[in-house]
Amino acid sequence: MKKVITYGTYDLLHYGHIRLLERAKALGDYLIVGVTADSFDQQRGKLNVEQSLMERIEAVRATGLADEIIVEEYEGQKIDDIRRYGVDIFTVGSDWRGKFDYLKEYCEVVYLDRTEGISSTELRSEQHALRLGLIGESPILNKIERESHFVNGMQISGVCTEDATMLSETLHQLVMPMSQLSELIEKSDAVYVISNPRRHFEHIKQILSQGRHVLCESPIAIAPEQLSELRALAKAKGCLLVDSLKTAYSMAYSRLVLLAKSGAIGDIVSVDATCTSLAGFEATEKKKAAHLWNSICAWGPTAMLPIFQLLGIDYCSKTIATHLLGDDSDFDAFTKVTFTYPHAVASLKVGQGVKSEGSLVVSGTKGYIYVPAPWWKTDYFEIRYENPANNRRYFYQLDGEGLRYELLSFMKAVQSGRPMGYVDEPTSDAIVAVISDFYHKKNTVII
Repeated sequence: MKKVITYGTYDLLHYGHIRLLERAKALGDYLIVGVTADSFDQQRGKLNVEQSLMERIEAVRATGLADEIIVEEYEGQKIDDIRRYGVDIFTVGSDWRGKFDYLKEYCEVVYLDRTEGISSTELRSEQHALRLGLIGESPILNKIERESHFVNGMQISGVCTEDATMLSETLHQLVMPMSQLSELIEKSDAVYVISNPRRHFEHIKQILSQGRHVLCESPIAIAPEQLSELRALAKAKGCLLVDSLKTAYSMAYSRLVLLAKSGAIGDIVSVDATCTSLAGFEATEKKKAAHLWNSICAWGPTAMLPIFQLLGIDYCSKTIATHLLGDDSDFDAFTKVTFTYPHAVASLKVGQGVKSEGSLVVSGTKGYIYVPAPWWKTDYFEIRYENPANNRRYFYQLDGEGLRYELLSFMKAVQSGRPMGYVDEPTSDAIVAVISDFYHKKNTVII
């Protein structure tokens, strides 16, 4: 019996896929089809997969062409599979010609011509175009524009800003004055907001009022009542209102949270998160620049994310200690927030006028998780125990600092009408509540 093996993503299975499978089947007596796992696709940079792994497997099975279906999960698996299943022929589309010649050492390699004019990538792009407008004053806008190119069907429609000096040449060609915000909204399906947090409410309200979706750099607002009003408006307009926190989309961070919650380090008793940077401005210059973010808004949501996702939002008490640049200023060079829970404690340190080790430490009754700086865009963390021989290291590829995964998830949520679950509403509420207390100097010590 001659065995044939082929691999693919098989997303949005179409006639071209079926023709390839039919011709692969004709090469032998027994066809094995490898369907790539979601995680492996992400490692290869394929972020546009529309269907889940199980949906894609079922689609291949429904063709009746595969005698056996396996899942491709890691680099180098093809050699292992050829040996394990006693494969005689490896085959794949001709657009991979030469790529798999190294497999000729193990079996015959056949490249099949693809069906012209049919592509899952084109189908996704044609069916799900999303015009994304940008609002704000931040170099992060350049990253958003760059990462949008990795998401099929997403197009930057324009950018409204009051300070274009920090924008790339590409974005400069799309700049519109803030006075034309209504025009930008009209030509967009959704808008990414990174204006000063004090202006989030007015900008988001205007966007939602025109029936457009919003992806907003956290915090969405600086007062709970503002957030409640925006949520009600989004619901009335049938729009999504989503926190932009790129760390939540990091594979390493997601895995860390899962391991910690599953008891890998026992009961969690402490979470300590530090996020700092040196902005390089003099204090007076910072106070003059109305668009600059203070430390609690720039770093606070990121630092609060693991605290609230690991320990919950029902803390017993909190204390805010902050160093302000002037008695009448809300610009903090450094802020520390301490939370007390019934059976745990947590702390965050954020600052744009100080520098500290930007690590994350989650302490438990059996061990602890250590994430080195900068933990908020890590691809690596360790679980450490009393006996170093039991320590474990985890590595996960991180492309685009998590932004491209965030953009992809946002686009899928817009298309499906289903909310994203990376930062849920209770967590978003808790973040805004802490920031509101900072502005109102509640439970706050000025140092």
